[in-house]
Amino acid sequence: MRLGVMFDRDLPPEQLVPFARELGGTFVDDLWVVEDLGWTGGVSAAATALAVTSRLRVGIGITPAPLRNPMLLAMELANLARLHPGRLAAGIGHGVGAWMAQVGAAVPSPLALLEETITSVRALLRGETVTVDGRAVRLDGVSLVHPPAVPPPVLAGVKGPRSLALSGRVAQGTIVPEGVGPADLPRVREQIGAEGEHELVVFTYLHTGGGEVPTSLVEEQAAFLGVAPQDVAMAVGTPEQAAAQVKALWAAGADTVAVRPLDPDPLPHVHALLSAL
Repeated sequence: MRLGVMFDRDLPPEQLVPFARELGGTFVDDLWVVEDLGWTGGVSAAATALAVTSRLRVGIGITPAPLRNPMLLAMELANLARLHPGRLAAGIGHGVGAWMAQVGAAVPSPLALLEETITSVRALLRGETVTVDGRAVRLDGVSLVHPPAVPPPVLAGVKGPRSLALSGRVAQGTIVPEGVGPADLPRVREQIGAEGEHELVVFTYLHTGGGEVPTSLVEEQAAFLGVAPQDVAMAVGTPEQAAAQVKALWAAGADTVAVRPLDPDPLPHVHALLSAL
């Protein structure tokens, strides 16, 4: 059971270095960085976090396949994996459809693109020469000059049944979004249907102590998940209540729980959670 902490997309990028260093002095296993359109680049954020820490695994959650040519993405991931062996986890997802359309990157078959991207990236990271003439990806005899000795795990950041099944077929793990609760995880595992080892990463909102999570955020996430606002699961309340939610996610089948603190000053929430755990 792993515990991760997300560096929220709304935090100024210059706060990443002290944030990562402080997490490195705790028993947190992972630091997850974000790649959302208009916020920050996930690869550069991961490179920064890896460079200023020595123990943490750094997860990229999540690079949108429509924005990332698989060869270029494999080159970036291989570089990080060679510089920081065993400390990278690479998430790849569909990207938010409306955002992809905004930058001219919408694709007719997001499922085909994601499957072909993950398959190609994993093969390249294994040092293979790759030729693909797919529905969405075309590569002609390309390979990495410097493949990593130990390829980093590639995870799919997805939520729908068909995408979860795709993840089970081609990825080494699955990342599910904030709001998915313990009661949902058996269904998620079943829909993934992976044979053998397959890491399930669950993102979850974190807020301890006084104040409330903004209603607008909960409603937006509920709409994204297709559930009622009251069904958006969160690690909120007292530190003990937040810790109980994290433990419930582990007990329900999450291999990694990555908390996303909802505060401009996130670290007090993290330390409160750690004390309760």
